[in-house]
Amino acid sequence: MRKAIILIALGFTLLLTNCKNSNTGNGDTESGAVISLTNETFKTNVFNYQINQQWKYEGKLPAIVDFYATWCGPCKKLSPRLEELAVKYAGKIVVYRVDTDQEQQLAQSMGIESLPTLLFIPVTGQPKQTIGLLSSETLEQTITEVLLVK
Repeated sequence: MRKAIILIALGFTLLLTNCKNSNTGNGDTESGAVISLTNETFKTNVFNYQINQQWKYEGKLPAIVDFYATWCGPCKKLSPRLEELAVKYAGKIVVYRVDTDQEQQLAQSMGIESLPTLLFIPVTGQPKQTIGLLSSETLEQTITEVLLVK
């Protein structure tokens, strides 16, 4: 009986932990977490490239989209910087990430050829793309100048 209670408690703990950390693009855009996108959630939350010929941002807050791969060294170094910015600018910007190995059609459709590639998207106007590992200072400057967030 005691083992059964321990197993049930462990199961609930794992369930709650997985629910709390789940970020699949359907989450709260003001939470301060980096949100993972699939091809479908990208089209819903960022840009529906299959319908629109011209750029049309679907979001309500400025955004950064990180196109990365798990094997990419510079991507691994950039990831904690973006996580810090997502927390710092929670409620002001949204930080998304797209695994280009998992979402090859999306990466190809968006013209992603080098990693990491960041897409800085203001609420209105055209996005700005950067390639490579950016310093925290450059990221902050781009947020201020392109996304117009202080």
